[in-house]
Amino acid sequence: MKITVAGVGYVGLSLACLLSKHHDVTAIDIDAHRVESINAGISPIRDELIEAYLASRPATLTATTDPHAAYANADIVVIATPTNYDDTTHSFDTTSIESVLDLAAALNPDALVVIKSTIPVGYTEQIATQYPQLRVLFSPEFLREGHALGDNLHPSRIVVGTPEPARKEDAELFARLLADGSEDDDTPVLVTGATEAEAIKLFANTYLALRISYFNELDTYAESKGLDAKQILEGVCLDPRIGNHYNNPSFGYGGYCLPKDSKQLLANYEDIPQDLMRAIVDSNATRKAFIVERILAKQPKMIGAYRLAMKAGSDNFRQSSIVDIIDELHKRDVGLVIYEPTLDAKQFHGIPVTHDLAQFKESCDLIIANRFNDELLDIAAKVYTRDLWHKD
Repeated sequence: MKITVAGVGYVGLSLACLLSKHHDVTAIDIDAHRVESINAGISPIRDELIEAYLASRPATLTATTDPHAAYANADIVVIATPTNYDDTTHSFDTTSIESVLDLAAALNPDALVVIKSTIPVGYTEQIATQYPQLRVLFSPEFLREGHALGDNLHPSRIVVGTPEPARKEDAELFARLLADGSEDDDTPVLVTGATEAEAIKLFANTYLALRISYFNELDTYAESKGLDAKQILEGVCLDPRIGNHYNNPSFGYGGYCLPKDSKQLLANYEDIPQDLMRAIVDSNATRKAFIVERILAKQPKMIGAYRLAMKAGSDNFRQSSIVDIIDELHKRDVGLVIYEPTLDAKQFHGIPVTHDLAQFKESCDLIIANRFNDELLDIAAKVYTRDLWHKD
């Protein structure tokens, strides 16, 4: 089959790699530099498996910026463009999706269109009415940054939602394509209503945000009372109903998905009774405010922020909790410098950036790190982190 994937971020590029194992895939993006990198066999994002796959220069995967070349002959169009959360409208910005739908409707109305971007609950049914000539499905992604292709090769589940029962065969077809590309034989597959699939995505990520918030608030209590948070966590998580996973405290949940997905789910609760969804969103802000005050209480003269990425193994700074921390510290008239070797800039948000780790260590009397790294072991005494397990 001929498949076009719109958007070459973590979701789109990992899908393009997966699907090109058995099909001809064209990836399209508005960023010419990213397109050139893919065609040269170089991954524009940090993901070891994607990097290795592209380095082999698969003939079944090409990239372009030309809409006609991408959409005109495609059997399936997969939309994986970004949908940032707008705090003013209290909704995802879906204009990038609609731009692709407009092109698909104009150039190839017979193609099956699958939305992979994260969207509000009810969006697919709205789009199906707005674009009646298109066969539109929604399939949520459940990927970790830095492990996107690995999570597609070994998916926890495959979910495809259709706005109309008559399109169940289309949904089953796309589910088979994902399953055929994976390396597992027993992946659970759910074909659901489109709105149910949208809800699955938002509720899943908001639960993860809830779990992070819970253990962060446990850590806040322990640190405030002078208790050993690690001992408490170990005892709590030995209960098999709770489990010893996803329990590592941090400066707050971050990354591209959890902050925006939890806010979108909260917005979808308008006129529906709730307390917990609001608490999850508010808890993250409270945690970051607490971290800022703990840092300032140490009365540092020069604070060094070690890395900006949301998690280890990622090169993505979007919605990273440490970015919010340093932005707030920057308002408090304290000295700040950032160590971020992947950032090709002299400043970030008005704060100096260095690539010299030795100088960074020497110049700072306090270093803050959302995630600890062994290269900080020699100055561990002046590192402030809540990374108890030294893992994500």
